[in-house]
Amino acid sequence: MTIVNDIAAPPCTREPVFRDERLYAGANELDAASRAGLGEILAQAHRRCAGCPMLVDCLYRAVVEVDVSGFVACTTEADRASIRDSLGIVVDANQSGSYGPARLGAGPVSHEAVLAARTAHPKDTCQQLAERLGCSTSTIKRHLRRARAEAEQQASALAAVADLPRRIPSVDEVLDAFDSLESSQLA
Repeated sequence: MTIVNDIAAPPCTREPVFRDERLYAGANELDAASRAGLGEILAQAHRRCAGCPMLVDCLYRAVVEVDVSGFVACTTEADRASIRDSLGIVVDANQSGSYGPARLGAGPVSHEAVLAARTAHPKDTCQQLAERLGCSTSTIKRHLRRARAEAEQQASALAAVADLPRRIPSVDEVLDAFDSLESSQLA
């Protein structure tokens, strides 16, 4: 018996370029040698991502629904933050929940341990921090995302004038904001 799978997996699930750690690190986190090839890696990822039939749904979810890290839907974290700023929306980082099974071994890595490791080794990539702490890179990213969200939440709490209902932009508004990004021209 032969099983035929008619649904093609998106490029991000099968292409090696999407596993490049440099796509998940901020430009400030990379040393000069790592930054050297970043432009070509980004351009290659943009080309593969732009041809995906799921791009519009992926972009909308990454901008409006979930604060995902790394390169998603032809955007970096900075690109998505810029889109959110232009649309006047905020995504609660705590909405994303937990991903994957708990790690085995010495128990969970504490939030404080991840932040301490980042402070002690600011130039380490997420993968290097994960190896230091004996956890996955997604755990490191989740804790760093949480730290950023907490800092942003404190800043916005100070700046908040009134509790306004959360604005939900349309798909067209997100696409227009995406089109205005300089990086969207790479795709």
